[in-house]
Amino acid sequence: MTLSAAELLASTTAQLAPDSRANRLVPLIARGGASRATLAALALEQQWVIPADHRSFLHLAERAADTPTAAAFFTSLAEGETLAGERLPAFAEACGVTGERTRTYEPLPGCQAYPAYVSWLALHASPADVILALTANFSEWGGYCARIAEGLRRHYGFPDEACAFFDFFAAPAPDLDAQATAAVQTALETGRLDEAAAHRHGRLLQSYEAMFWATLGETA
Repeated sequence: MTLSAAELLASTTAQLAPDSRANRLVPLIARGGASRATLAALALEQQWVIPADHRSFLHLAERAADTPTAAAFFTSLAEGETLAGERLPAFAEACGVTGERTRTYEPLPGCQAYPAYVSWLALHASPADVILALTANFSEWGGYCARIAEGLRRHYGFPDEACAFFDFFAAPAPDLDAQATAAVQTALETGRLDEAAAHRHGRLLQSYEAMFWATLGETA
């Protein structure tokens, strides 16, 4: 029996769901146990991640130009990275990150493995496979951001402006979900989806994201 796009997205997300105990940093921030230095490192690493992912999504949109549903999905992701990037400076400032520190900061390899792999996907992977892998990966990211935003307000006294970066990603995105479903459905109907490859990409994305949090956790 062939699954619909919605069913395939749901089953892939469930299969790739990370161990709830694997990410120890988000719960630490949520209860106020992470140091300010760790929060600053999170801001500094995201200053590298956001523009990298933005460029990768734009490239994927270009590669998917012959498939409007896929191109629309990646364009929306790129636009989202732009909006997130506009909110990031307020978080960095609240963490005590100065312009000089931003300029001289040396990013951590364990944190930058994720955007590096997204860049690899943008260059080498089938856009249809990337859509399935990314959508499954994003399912946990929103929940992480919601918990971080709550912790920043409750335990660190951060104002709304400083939490806006995480609020943005924590908010439901029904339009993006609909675009992902439409793009996967098109891929299924045209035979462009390689489920095995998509699962492989998704597994690696989850592993690199876990590495991101584990690396930052070492600074907590």
